[in-house]
Amino acid sequence: VQLVESGGGLVQPGGSLRLSCVASGLTFSSYHMSWYRQAPEKERELVATITTPDGRTNYADSVKGRFTISRDNAKNTVYLQMNSLEPEDTAVYYCKSRSRNFPPYIYWGQGTQVTVSS
Repeated sequence: VQLVESGGGLVQPGGSLRLSCVASGLTFSSYHMSWYRQAPEKERELVATITTPDGRTNYADSVKGRFTISRDNAKNTVYLQMNSLEPEDTAVYYCKSRSRNFPPYIYWGQGTQVTVSS
């Protein structure tokens, strides 16, 4: 199983980025997908989740109204559209998959750096 994130980079405050995470080696449609982030010297935190098969979404309070998570099961890809970015959003962003069965199978990507700075 492999999760590969892309789309990170340097952006000015108020700007936008779209992160992508492509999954392989698993039945993508059977996995809930999440984005996490970890800033320097801080714990990893949940940013957003999209469930399967209903596609329900949940967001951290700090990103509600600015970030949107979505998925394309045909492309085995989950996205995180990030708008109105703030310096506090600077972190390494990770993709996580969790299967619907119990106990769940959990996989992580390697992360992509997002830096918000002028």
